[in-house]
Amino acid sequence: MSGLWGGRFQEKPNDYFLAFNRSLPFDYRLFFSDIKGSEAYARGLNRAGILSKEELEVMLQALAELKLSGEKNPSFIKEGVASSHEDIHSFVEYELIKKVGDLGKKLHTGRSRNDQVATDIRLYVRDEIDETLRGIKALKTTLVSKAKAHQDVVLPGYTHLQRAQPITFAHYLLSYFEMFDRDASRLQDIRKRVNVLPLGSGALSGNNHAVDRHQLAKDLGFAEVSRNSLDATSDRDFIVEYLQAASLSMMHLSRLAEDLITYSSYEFSFVKMSDQVATGSSLMPQKKNPDALELIRGKTGRVYGDLMALLTTLKGLPSCYNKDLQEDKEPLFDGVLQWQGCLNIMATVIETMTIRADKMRHATEHGYLNATELADYLVKKGVPFREAHHLVGQVVMSAEEQGKTLTELPLTEFQNLCPKVEADVYEALDIDAAIKAKSSFGGTAFEQVAKALEEAEQRLGL
Repeated sequence: MSGLWGGRFQEKPNDYFLAFNRSLPFDYRLFFSDIKGSEAYARGLNRAGILSKEELEVMLQALAELKLSGEKNPSFIKEGVASSHEDIHSFVEYELIKKVGDLGKKLHTGRSRNDQVATDIRLYVRDEIDETLRGIKALKTTLVSKAKAHQDVVLPGYTHLQRAQPITFAHYLLSYFEMFDRDASRLQDIRKRVNVLPLGSGALSGNNHAVDRHQLAKDLGFAEVSRNSLDATSDRDFIVEYLQAASLSMMHLSRLAEDLITYSSYEFSFVKMSDQVATGSSLMPQKKNPDALELIRGKTGRVYGDLMALLTTLKGLPSCYNKDLQEDKEPLFDGVLQWQGCLNIMATVIETMTIRADKMRHATEHGYLNATELADYLVKKGVPFREAHHLVGQVVMSAEEQGKTLTELPLTEFQNLCPKVEADVYEALDIDAAIKAKSSFGGTAFEQVAKALEEAEQRLGL
């Protein structure tokens, strides 16, 4: 029978069920969190009089040796996964008992796997939030660096994927900086709710051995202690929140990936992907495929699935711990892996891509992106906007029929539609002038973008 729970059983568990029931093949990722939580709980048992000072020292030394084995010998944990142990907790306890004998059996006094795993997962998520925040910051830093190096580059801004108005490339990149900045803010907020200690809640009703939970929290760096033992052992809201944040951020990554896939196509040629993040075709030798970006776009749905899997697991559970909660880990581990990986790959894509400023400039000069500027010009000449809008529509239609840009039309054609048009209309239609005119706070004007870049660097602490 299992070393953790076999006493009241007479029959041996079915072999298929044992394999079905095991979580060690995936919850081995909690190894270091389990060691950390066990070290703190051993100190708590010492303060409660369960472990003597000498016993505590022996146990802490053994736990430190186990941690070192995991750090320096990856096969140590792999061997555990290949063993018959049920989960990471039974594996760690087994290895501890191998080192210190019956003393190791004292560590679980008053502790349930329910509050143990809840603590382990919070330690894990807290660490992964910090790692994810580093990944987001690295991507934001790369976006700012790329934007700063291309402040004068202009490109078409799109609505409905149709050319709309000219913007700067830096302004475009900074739009994603804002999205990822919100992602970071969400994670920082979530971290506050992760940083609550459940250890000492027992299986569901509390701890019998006067373990000082507030001191446990201090030892483990938790800001708060859970207030209700029933809730503490079954709460997985913080995992849902992490996966919700991951899903939102992956959506941002997917949108950026879609943009860059489009912009790197032959039809646009605004950017060129580095060979570091592209692949070729096994048949067509000319192909250079943006696979890194396509994988980011594809993995977004996978992370959505992780979130929905966990929400579906939780939705029908009765109060307190249920074995269904074992299914919280694989979606979490996968969501962490995919999100962090995509952040890192996107930073590499942005850093290494080549900007085709000439192609972007050419695209802004074709497609009548300065039509709104002509309408605003007429407004300044006293024409009501709705009338100006109609007149410019007629001008654009005429230019299209002639195969000309607005700046290629003769002054007389403008004046035939509106006598108030003068020679200065061509200054208003200049692409750079159109961009400079968008000088409101948050606009695409060169001066505003320079200020936004400076502010972004301050927010990054650069």
